[in-house]
Amino acid sequence: MERRLLVSGAGSGGTNNLIASLRERDTAGLFIVGYHTDRFILMKSPADRNYVMPPTTHPRLADTLRRIVEKERIDLIIPTQDVDVLALVRCEGAIAARVFLPSPSTIELCQDKYELTTFLRARNVPAPETYPVASLDEIDTSFARLGSPSRVWCRIRVGSGSRGAIPVGSVEQARSWITYWQQMRGVPVSSFTLSEYLPGRDFLCQSIWKDGTLILARTFERLSYFDGSNRASGVSSFSALAKTVYEPQVFEVCRQAVLAVDRTASGLFSIDLKANTNGVPCVTEINAGRFFIGMTSFDRVCKHNMTLTYVRLALGEPVDLRDEYDVAADYYLVRDLDTLPRVFHADEMFEGIEELQ
Repeated sequence: MERRLLVSGAGSGGTNNLIASLRERDTAGLFIVGYHTDRFILMKSPADRNYVMPPTTHPRLADTLRRIVEKERIDLIIPTQDVDVLALVRCEGAIAARVFLPSPSTIELCQDKYELTTFLRARNVPAPETYPVASLDEIDTSFARLGSPSRVWCRIRVGSGSRGAIPVGSVEQARSWITYWQQMRGVPVSSFTLSEYLPGRDFLCQSIWKDGTLILARTFERLSYFDGSNRASGVSSFSALAKTVYEPQVFEVCRQAVLAVDRTASGLFSIDLKANTNGVPCVTEINAGRFFIGMTSFDRVCKHNMTLTYVRLALGEPVDLRDEYDVAADYYLVRDLDTLPRVFHADEMFEGIEELQ
């Protein structure tokens, strides 16, 4: 039986990777409809049919989605960005198609990085010590509470893509950075936080849950960042090079984090972690309700196809998985501008490449 899906962000790299993953092992037949607010980006979409949409904040959004769902007989809507997740959960009840999302309260908690880290630390889940910036005059107090370290992480508490994130070495640097964003970009001072700087390894964990039960999870490590050398922070949430890793401690911290925010968790939980000075992985962010951009590319080499597993669970189809930690070790993902992502095993790194002695 054909399953008809509607995906947001059609034409973007993340959504195109997701569509490719869905089609990688699809044997039952999928009809994929895409939508985006930018018709130029839609021109790159490999979906079977595409629609241009109003912005997620537009009052006609719910009505437009409803009309697409009815016309295309959509079974399931899959959001691919945080703004789409929030918009869909707010439209729930007005649209006939299914969504497979965490609860609205869980999504709202996870989309505020300060509220999330405070919530997790209160429940003994490793997360960086973090303080909100109420005013420019209070920054020195936050530095003092953090122990006046040589580095503090400064970032905007809502949003994605490492927007506004930077390590700062002094109160004056933090004040100048926040002032710039306030004056030049219109970001309020109160949108920022200051937190413990985490110098260790950079991990990701992508997981699917159903009614409080972990169904499938994978862990990865970011090794380099897309355009990282040109960013003030030196890092990005977009991996230029990432690899699959077997890290039981990361896996367990992520399990604790998801159950802390929602004992009856359902849907996707994509978790960012950074190790502290003691090597303990700390949760820095949870993208509730969506896949990581690019990480669906690993579906082609892992035992289970995570995107298809998600669709089957969402549509109420049987999935014979419980607490599955699915890691195909030593596979690398390489991404760059205007090229398709490439996944390869460590053993392939010496094939077809010569080195002069």
